[in-house]
Amino acid sequence: MSEDHKKQLEQQLWNIANTLRGKMNADEFRDYILGFIFYKYLSEKMEIYANKILKEGGDTFLFSEIDENTATGKEYIEAIKEESLEKLGYFLKPSELFSAVSKRGNHNEDEKESDAVAENTSLTYNTKDNFILEDLQKILNNIQNSTMGTDSEEDFEDLFEDMDLNSTKLGKSPEARNEIIAKVLAHLDKIDFKLENTELDVLGDAYEYLIGKFASGAGKKAGEFYTPQEVSTVLAKFVTTGKKKLKSVYDPTCGSGSLLLRVAKEVEEVNNFYGQELNRTTYNLARMNMILHGVHYRKFDIKQEDTLEHPQHLEHRFEAIVANPPFSANWSANQLFMSDDRYSQYGKLAPKSYADFAFVQHMIYQLSENGTMAIVLPHGALFRKGSEQKIRKYLINEKNYLDAVIGLPEKIFFGTEIPTCILIFKKCRENPEDVLFIDSSKYFEKSTQNFLRPTDVDKIISIYRQRLTEDKYSYLASLNEISENDYNLNIARYVDTFKKAEDVNLIELSDEIKDMNKSISKAQNSLLEFCSELKIPTPF
Repeated sequence: MSEDHKKQLEQQLWNIANTLRGKMNADEFRDYILGFIFYKYLSEKMEIYANKILKEGGDTFLFSEIDENTATGKEYIEAIKEESLEKLGYFLKPSELFSAVSKRGNHNEDEKESDAVAENTSLTYNTKDNFILEDLQKILNNIQNSTMGTDSEEDFEDLFEDMDLNSTKLGKSPEARNEIIAKVLAHLDKIDFKLENTELDVLGDAYEYLIGKFASGAGKKAGEFYTPQEVSTVLAKFVTTGKKKLKSVYDPTCGSGSLLLRVAKEVEEVNNFYGQELNRTTYNLARMNMILHGVHYRKFDIKQEDTLEHPQHLEHRFEAIVANPPFSANWSANQLFMSDDRYSQYGKLAPKSYADFAFVQHMIYQLSENGTMAIVLPHGALFRKGSEQKIRKYLINEKNYLDAVIGLPEKIFFGTEIPTCILIFKKCRENPEDVLFIDSSKYFEKSTQNFLRPTDVDKIISIYRQRLTEDKYSYLASLNEISENDYNLNIARYVDTFKKAEDVNLIELSDEIKDMNKSISKAQNSLLEFCSELKIPTPF
């Protein structure tokens, strides 16, 4: 039942998204549709919570029925606002609820539309009665303003700044923009998010589905905000191995927050979520994603800044750390970092044009003694020489933190075809004598963008958790072997995937060629006879 509803909801939301698309690219109309869905979510949560307060107080009317213009109505609203800010972290008045705005935008209009909302049928508007753009912009601002001076202020600050309702991309005139927005609100208003069923997270799953759909159309930009779901699952299973609850999980390049939320699906409980994201739009998306998945505003702390240059959570140590940082990004590599506790002990900084190990060093610094971290890196990070080789040597020889190296298939990340890998680090390793190497590069479903199948994911995790050696797939390398390879971690040096060609019987092959030549000769003779009978030139 819930699975069917989830798929139906996903398709409905995607169809609605396409009514907004117009001439906008994927990441532009993504910001609008996800923002409207988030506004509807906040409204419904507000309404459910306010109705609960009224019911507990013995009142028989609903929150949406309160008259905001009467003295009694204002008293009710102030009382509910106080409790809402404490519990939900924000407040909306009855007139600011999604359903109320949608009704105003579609006032007295006869919408004879089916649930197949992808059809771009035009609606006729009385602009005087139905114009909602200014009201809607104020309401989105008011959501943020309601949190001023409260504990949730930072979590809601400028959340809707990417939703410019006056953008000409929505329509050339205010009336055209009003029409398309009112239409989208009307379609969304018909959908039941089933928020009262707290055991289901169908909306959260549908939101993730939409983010993935937008990523598939965003090309290289998708890498800024989304890690393919199956890769997220692998990373999440690595860092939760042997754990049912986590005190904390951290992603220093958290994008839309999907990877943090994926970790939470693998355990019974995560006490706190931490993340940092450079891109402002993606940072907003991450906070929306957290709230929409029911993560209380006091349980997550997402910051917007450059993680390497301006880290925001250095006072914390985390039980689980996951990351899919930008591959081989540039960073300052300023020599001042040699006095930074994250880097000073290594004696070397990652190169300016390859920040991969700078992220590794940063994450290891924040990893707790009983924690596990898993990071996606480009394959070159395994074997490049210079300072990166020295950092690898320190991590393996001096600290013995490296637990496993997993090779992934090519073309499984949006916007790039380069081969990638996952490195797993632990400060207190259960198996300190060896490092597990897994070559899963040949196990995937081939497509425009390749992807790991559930069986591929299960195989990786099973081999990792049991630390098995399997011919052509995995190998336990001793620290001495890695040292003898001069700390080159190229997986091919440890997992032999060479397949010996079958022996060829040359005598049989010679006989086959002779028979083939006889057949060719016979066919040519037949063709010559036909050409002669038809009195046409021969092809020879």
